[in-house]
Amino acid sequence: MPSLKNINSPADLRLLTRAQLKPLADELRHFVIDSVAQTGGHLSSNLGTVELTIALHYVFNTPEDRLVWDVGHQTYPHKILTGRRDQMHSLRQLDGISGFPRRDESEYDTFGTAHSSTSISAALGMAVAAKTKGEERHSVAIIGDGSMTAGMAFEALNNAGIMDGVNLLVILNDNDMSISPPVGALNRYLARLMSGKFYAAARNVGKSVLPPPMLEIAKRLEEHAKGMIMPATMFEEFGFNYIGPIDGHDLDALVPTLQNLKELKGPQFLHVVTKKGQGYKLAEADPVLYHGPGKFNPAVGIKPASSAKLTYTKVFGDWLCDMAAQDTRLVGITPAMREGSGMVEFEQAFPDRYYDVGIAEQHAVTFAAGIACEGMKPVVAIYSTFLQRAYDQLIHDVALQNLDVTFALDRAGLVGADGATHAGNYDLAFLRCIPNMVIMAASDENECRQMLTTGYHYAGPAAIRYPRGAGIGATVQKELSTIPLGTGEIRRTGKKIAIFAFGSMLAPALLAADALNATVANMRFVKPLDTSLLRQLAESHDMLVSVEEGAKMGGAGSAIAEALQELGIIKPLLIMGLPDRFIDHGDANQLLALCGLDAAGITSAIQQRYPRLITSQLTG
Repeated sequence: MPSLKNINSPADLRLLTRAQLKPLADELRHFVIDSVAQTGGHLSSNLGTVELTIALHYVFNTPEDRLVWDVGHQTYPHKILTGRRDQMHSLRQLDGISGFPRRDESEYDTFGTAHSSTSISAALGMAVAAKTKGEERHSVAIIGDGSMTAGMAFEALNNAGIMDGVNLLVILNDNDMSISPPVGALNRYLARLMSGKFYAAARNVGKSVLPPPMLEIAKRLEEHAKGMIMPATMFEEFGFNYIGPIDGHDLDALVPTLQNLKELKGPQFLHVVTKKGQGYKLAEADPVLYHGPGKFNPAVGIKPASSAKLTYTKVFGDWLCDMAAQDTRLVGITPAMREGSGMVEFEQAFPDRYYDVGIAEQHAVTFAAGIACEGMKPVVAIYSTFLQRAYDQLIHDVALQNLDVTFALDRAGLVGADGATHAGNYDLAFLRCIPNMVIMAASDENECRQMLTTGYHYAGPAAIRYPRGAGIGATVQKELSTIPLGTGEIRRTGKKIAIFAFGSMLAPALLAADALNATVANMRFVKPLDTSLLRQLAESHDMLVSVEEGAKMGGAGSAIAEALQELGIIKPLLIMGLPDRFIDHGDANQLLALCGLDAAGITSAIQQRYPRLITSQLTG
């Protein structure tokens, strides 16, 4: 019998017989469950790709043949089979392996794919490069988990369909809404027949010998025959040879089909149907709950977490329902992040005003712009990192036209275990340069609710950023109150040193200020900046400090520096924020400390920058 502990690379896997693959899949599935239970991570999607991963590495000569996974959170079986089995205990932890493919982690990770819908473009680029260099190898894009809803995937299909002589295989891992379910042995036989050389040769011969009228009739008959038992020929209209759908958990179907496709030239499209959570009954029953769990006991399953503190996501979800009850013009929009953005209750209470547009951030923003044109009040709930994907739409379709769209930016700042690909580090920098934008950063749960109300009532584009997870435990007031536009507030009065804190940095700034006897301003607005408060504190203090959980370059601190210049005030300014590098995965608090953005780090940075001032401050 095969043993997973003996599989240290795909080369070891390819030494097995076909009969040995099924027991290996069972062992691999149990290893994934036990591993994720110890570290947390993505579970349901990875249980759905066990057999597909084995089949791909068994058939293709990886890493010479390129596999591009999309989305990358379905690659734990791939990591385990490619030499990282013994590192899975460090998954998504500081200095451990990533939860997504990373080129600098393994030669088998050919492309980083933590955002979706990029695999076909990347794999096509690899295939074209191989053709140009005269190298014989295959490029395979495995796209699933909703990624086919994004326009970029279809842009790539449109381009790939006209590429002659490229060895590109696109595999649609259909684990949610299968067009047609597998139909057992008949389906397997048809998939193997249609992917075989005889069928492909027959088609090519027909194309070369039939006169045009008969060729067209034959083509229509072929499409009609396919359409009776499988999806119609949309993908073939893009220029692909379409095969499927086949059972993505049936190795006896996957392996021979992939072997046949490997022998074909030109763009190939294989449709496999898998099940999220496959092989673990609890995850099969609730794949959403088990999509990205924390640590849990596999024998017991996930138990509901109890916390006295509200998460910012929950604060947003409650606000959305309350505001919708008050204003019938409100429309909620999400690009496939209903649960993550806290919109489950809103969908249940206001189904006619809830729109999940799929993984299509560009469309989500322009869709909201169109709704705003008609006098409605769209609220786009989107992660900070995903708003990056709709930057042109934000500028051209919303801000340029000064349309009334409210953006609720969840996961702003560091996000911990998901790492650099999901960190919302850049929104302050890329938003504040856009005319007409109002930008707010929430320092606690109640302020988040107030800011959402303020942004909603602002007649133009407004963004409210808030971090992942629970807040500081502030009491959230039920009323939908606002904050005067562009106003900050003094939260602590001290001497000589004035700290301008933005959003989540208020709490550590207050602790640092206690140690330094400094003044602290909760700035609240990044744009418009409270220049009156800035002038007041700059004129009454010797040293100024800005602190933000965002990229230091171009962020809120830069806004402070620019405003001081405009005011003609020359004062020492220490700008603190996230450094000019991508920050890896790990515990969020630990990462903030490493970046010097906890209370101790803020205190130390100020002391090191102005030691004489601090000495006189504390002794005088």
